[in-house]
Amino acid sequence: MANLFDGLLAEIAGAAPVRRIGRVVESRRGLVEVAGLDAATIGDRVLIHSRDGVAGGEVLRLAPGRTSVLPDASGDGMAIDDRVELLGKAEVAPDNSWIGRVVDATGQPLDGRPLLRGSTPRALRAQAPAAASRRRMGGRLGTGVAVFDTLLPLVRGQRIGFFAGSGVGKSSLLARFARGVDADVVVIALVGERGRELREFTERVLGPVGMARSVVVTATSDQSPLMRRMCALTAMAVAEHFRDQGLHVLLLVDSVTRFAEAHREVALAGGEDASLRGYPPSLAHAIMGLAERAGPGPEDLGDITAVFSVLVAGSDMDEPVADILRGVLDGHVVLDRRIAERGRFPAIDLLRSVSRSLPDAADEAENTLILDARRLLGAYDRAEMMIQAGLYASGSDPVIDRAIRLWPALDAFLAESAPANGVEGSFERLRTCLEL
Repeated sequence: MANLFDGLLAEIAGAAPVRRIGRVVESRRGLVEVAGLDAATIGDRVLIHSRDGVAGGEVLRLAPGRTSVLPDASGDGMAIDDRVELLGKAEVAPDNSWIGRVVDATGQPLDGRPLLRGSTPRALRAQAPAAASRRRMGGRLGTGVAVFDTLLPLVRGQRIGFFAGSGVGKSSLLARFARGVDADVVVIALVGERGRELREFTERVLGPVGMARSVVVTATSDQSPLMRRMCALTAMAVAEHFRDQGLHVLLLVDSVTRFAEAHREVALAGGEDASLRGYPPSLAHAIMGLAERAGPGPEDLGDITAVFSVLVAGSDMDEPVADILRGVLDGHVVLDRRIAERGRFPAIDLLRSVSRSLPDAADEAENTLILDARRLLGAYDRAEMMIQAGLYASGSDPVIDRAIRLWPALDAFLAESAPANGVEGSFERLRTCLEL
């Protein structure tokens, strides 16, 4: 009952006693020029009341007597002298009751049920915790996937990236993390996904077990770039809400590439120049600012363990979004289409993937197993062309001979789910593979 009244009080507190109103005076290049909003600041949200209904928007530029607003939707139906209401800075007010729910980028429910706002609004563009106050990364986490329990360990507060082309199994791997990683709450951002995939992801891929501890924030591909960019920022604010209660939060963002594309559209509309392969100069700060908000929290607070997915066309790991994000993460995982095409999922290219939690995340014996497995897989990879062509003579190299013998077992291990005894069982299975 107390929670109900807290929610009602938050709704009442969110009602503005005074409304600042401006009027549309011009529309050009996708922007709406508004007069009378002298109190507006960059990034503020507005509501545009037109004959076709009410649409949101964001303040992008300021000039004496003029405010430039980018609408959330098309400008169809807008007219001169339409009323524009200033809402203030972009905020969301998460609540613990959001667990198990699906919300949009503004924090409104998408599952047909009412949703109360929390008592404390949070700015979508918050600062990361002070660097000197943050803890180090924590202990190793069970993931439910054998390769991440052993060769690519994930630790509490770590930030990693999944780098993959489309259709390689990235979303399925994220769902396995949502179900299997040891965390108190899971926050999932579906940025620019196809609309038909939302229910499929929540009901079939994620399932009741995954949804029972998750908050899903989504903005579909047909929505405006403002909504798609805001989706990732809202998900981060929701994760920070739970982190500040001392909880361990797993944040899954799919994908940073669509976040970057949305940021590019907004930035170009605001007058920035396209410089880095069509991306604006502010892209690096936008991506790094988002990533830095995740990770270990300050003392006495929780942690945000984050997984960011990146769409890399043609496996180009040096394209701008992938290059920027890889530089601020604590590990990257490359999913390879050729591996997926031969039917092994997750299609992880282990030799191109790195977890920066090693060697600290494993003890001496475990690190020995990891190095041995990597050495054998590397030897097989270097000799694979000769092996497939029949040019390698058995006995020429003891390491390659052992790699050929163990490769089927090691390759199969990379696709295994973790056994019931978790990390310990995964290492036992890896040790068995190396002793065959």
